[in-house]
Amino acid sequence: MNFSLDEIENGEQFEELIVAYFKGMKKDVTAVKVQASGTGTDGGRDILVEFTVDDNIEIFLRRWVIQCKFHESDISTNKIADINIPSLIHSYNASGYLLICKKRPTSKLTDFFERLELNCSFKYKYKIWSGEQLKNLILGTEKTLWQQFFPKYYEYFKNNLS
Repeated sequence: MNFSLDEIENGEQFEELIVAYFKGMKKDVTAVKVQASGTGTDGGRDILVEFTVDDNIEIFLRRWVIQCKFHESDISTNKIADINIPSLIHSYNASGYLLICKKRPTSKLTDFFERLELNCSFKYKYKIWSGEQLKNLILGTEKTLWQQFFPKYYEYFKNNLS
């Protein structure tokens, strides 16, 4: 049995998975605060993540606006065309924008994000995680995340691979 995001049933559960992933982060981060936008129109922000990082010289805050796209097709620029991403980042005083896709971004969307980051006078970051990248990140997490969101794979892993 292969690990698959198809065990996630809908967009709300996909967002819950992303929230749980970020809440479980420990690497070089002293605290993670996650705010989901709730139901209804979110204006391009499903989740706001704040990281408190201690580099042994100073403690600083880093904030990311996260948009989740739970679509069965690749994500193109027209799926985010109504979002003014730089203004959204600015309005939340964030460092950047992360788009997380169930499938993949189109090359046109990837090019668009690369140009935004390259030409941004505020030095905002524009990142995209494909479904494959997300799966690899999840596979590196605690098994409790697997158990909660991927019960079929967890049972298979527990019974056959552990």
